[in-house]
Amino acid sequence: MYAFRTRHGPADLCFTDRYGGVSASPYDELNLALGGDDPVEARARNHELLLKDFAPEDELCDLEQVHGAAVDVVEETVLTDGDRPRADALVARTTGVTLMVRAADCVPVLLVSPRESVIGAVHSGRPGLLAGVVPAAVRRMREAGAGEIVAWVGPHVCGACYEVPAAMQEEVSAAVPASRATTSWGTPSLDLGAGVRAQLEAEGVAVNDVSRCTRESDDLYSYRRDGAAAGRHAGLVRLRGDR
Repeated sequence: MYAFRTRHGPADLCFTDRYGGVSASPYDELNLALGGDDPVEARARNHELLLKDFAPEDELCDLEQVHGAAVDVVEETVLTDGDRPRADALVARTTGVTLMVRAADCVPVLLVSPRESVIGAVHSGRPGLLAGVVPAAVRRMREAGAGEIVAWVGPHVCGACYEVPAAMQEEVSAAVPASRATTSWGTPSLDLGAGVRAQLEAEGVAVNDVSRCTRESDDLYSYRRDGAAAGRHAGLVRLRGDR
């Protein structure tokens, strides 16, 4: 169920893997996607199983991810399916909610300000890296009162596997130089994780890189590897009520 799970100050956080759910092949097992051909009943049950284990008393707050830089701040009122914001980052400082972002090659980032009890969850793909969604989330956390912030960078496709056209590599690396990479077979690529880490460090955020390459890891979902048959794993973060 978990590729990584830990606790930091008042927060619990994790990145899921693909095991421990009920989805059948090719999505087996813990597919957390919002859409796709995997039956809605299986996807709903996967979410129930995950929340029952990770935060049984919480409500889930997630997003309709759009590959932009919009950040939604979760207030006391919990989001419902009909209110799911079109954004790529969530920020909260309230208990009783678990923030979730989904990925299947893009970079999931979880953020914690332990002293001020502010948390964030970010989905950063190539467009989000260009748009600066990670710095935008950090700034919204600071507007909410965060001081020191610690980040965890989760599983994503690595630079050795993420081949892109040379013109795309030039466009992205011109804006985020750390993202320039070369595939293991010698063609232009992007290292999204390196780009995200550079953006976090530029904002003064301490970074924990707990990633693995999604394309190379069978226990994780990868759109690059599996195309439409890829499910979605997720990053989750919450504030405990006992803080």
